[in-house]
Formats: sequence, structure tokens, C-alpha cells
Amino acid sequence: MSNSVNLKELSQRLNLSQTTVSRALNGYPEVSEDTRRRVAEMAEKLGYAPNSQARRLATGRAMAIGHVIPRSIHEMMNPIFLEFIAGAGETYSKHGYDMIISVVDDAHEEEAYRQIALRKKADGVIVHGPAYEEHRHKLLQKLNLPFVVHGRIPSAEAETSWIDMNNRRAFERAANLLLDLGHTRIALLNGLEHMDFARRRRRGFEDALAARGLAADPALMRSADMTEPYGCDSAMEMLRSGNPPTAFLVSSMISAIGVARAVGQCGLRTGKDVSIITHDDALSFLPNSGEVPIFTCTRSSVRYAGEKAAELLLNMIADPLSEPASLHLDAELIIGQSTGPAPAPPR
Repeated sequence: MSNSVNLKELSQRLNLSQTTVSRALNGYPEVSEDTRRRVAEMAEKLGYAPNSQARRLATGRAMAIGHVIPRSIHEMMNPIFLEFIAGAGETYSKHGYDMIISVVDDAHEEEAYRQIALRKKADGVIVHGPAYEEHRHKLLQKLNLPFVVHGRIPSAEAETSWIDMNNRRAFERAANLLLDLGHTRIALLNGLEHMDFARRRRRGFEDALAARGLAADPALMRSADMTEPYGCDSAMEMLRSGNPPTAFLVSSMISAIGVARAVGQCGLRTGKDVSIITHDDALSFLPNSGEVPIFTCTRSSVRYAGEKAAELLLNMIADPLSEPASLHLDAELIIGQSTGPAPAPPR
């Protein structure tokens, strides 16, 4: 429908002031849910759609959210990032916000945040891939730029807003499942361990082994970018060694596909000779679905995390005096076809 009425006419039809209608359309927290719904319904009925320029003038906001991506993270090539962005993008557009993605050299990341704040290019930002030793939040606090972290910053959890999966617990549960099946030679193919999520996953794995009086074998632990060849090459090398693992715990479905390829190339069967548990971000283009999924997995939807991170950030922007908020998601442990009892040792 065409933009057939203006704000004044919409206000008259609703018998509300133009200010109230504008605030309802722009998500201000002081407008009641009932009023917001009435305004939205009438606006839709009459075909009223304020252009983004008018909304910027009405609110003094950029009506955009920023994502600054350093090249080294390889995020743009990373399907997990794209899935997160798909979830966040749905939430932004629902609330009339645009998205700005800036891909920058690592050395220019801080400058990109300064420019966003200085030129008011975005009303807030999402911080991706927090490192174990993270500093970006300190700059953003100084710039007074609202932000939400996808992940967690150790030692800054109380003073920042974040959304994260309980990585330690997920990998502890996964390792316990393998231990319960009789596996004691378990390999860990992790993500890059300067990243906070990978540190937590490793800790969960090691905690589960320690509780059974076992120590993780450094020869069965790897940490790298979570690609398919990384999974295949690492598994091949371990399976051909003198003391191969009987199970793999893998940080990404993409790498787990590589592990399964290596298992097959060694003439072994996944779920019989070698067990695999992977973390599954519920990627829409790579579904691990069906009544009994191919991979046993710890599953947590990264698209859902994107939706929720965007909601947290938009709430902060609407209410700048609100306290930091966080959301800690638990992964589901789903039994698939890729796990089974540890094979009996050769006699």
C-alpha cells in the first residue's frame, strides 16, 4: 500500500498526540504495549510508513546497528557469522533499523568504532568473537556507544551486556557421554584457543576427564580455524598413529564432516569403530536433522542468538539507563548415529 497518510493524519485517527504516535512507532519504552499495538495496527491499516530520514529526525538516532569485522576473524567467510546476522537482521528490520557491516584490517578496528561514535553512524554495535584477553569493551564504554557481546568477556561479565552459550557445560556433558560409552582415548578438535568460547569448551572437556581420574592427552588435542580440511587432516593423523583415539569431540559441524571423511578413508565406520560428537549451531543450510540425526551433537541455534542479541541491544538503545543484561543459553545434547560403545581393544 502507498504511503497515503502522514503522521498528523495518523495521530488524528488514533486521537493521540503526534509525539506519542512517533514514540510508539520508534519503540520508546515509556509507551505502553497496548498503545504501541494500536498505533502499529492503525499505521498498517492506513499504509503509513515513515521514511528512515523522518525517523532519524524524529528520534535523533541513526536507526542503524554496526558490526565491525576484523579481517583476521574470517567472519565474512564464516557461515556461523552469516547465520547470526540473519537472526539479528530480522530483529533490526522489525524495529525499523538498518545494519552496517564494516570489514576492516585488524589495525584499524579501534578507529572504525571511533568513527561510528564520532559520526553517529550507528546507535550501537555487536561485538563478535571475544578473545580470552579482550579490550574492545573498554573503548566502547569510553565512547559511550551501546554494545552487546556475542560471547562473554572474562572478568567483565557483570559490567557488559552479552549473550552466550554455556560452552563449558556443553562440552563437559558431551565428554561424559563418550566416557559413559567406555571411551578413554578421546580427541578434542577445538576452535582457536585465544578465543573465549574455545577456552571454555576445552575446560569442560578436561573437567569431565578429571572427574573420572583421567588426564587429557596433548597428542589428541588440536586448536585451529574450524574448517573441513582441519577436521579431516587432524583425524587422519591421529587415526594413523600408534595409539589412535576411539572418539572425537569437535567444535564445529563443518570440521566434524572432515573427521567423518577421514574415518571413512581409514576404512573405519563412524558410530561403530570411531564415535564423533560435534557442536551444532543449527545452520539452516547444513541441517543435522531427521528422527535420528547423522551426528550426535550439542545444539544451540546461532540464528536465535542473533535475534536475542539484537533485542538486547535495541532495548539498551531505547532505555540508556538500563542495567547490563545477559542471556546464558544451554545447549541441547542430541543423540545421533555417530556415537556408540567404545570398540573392544584388539586381543
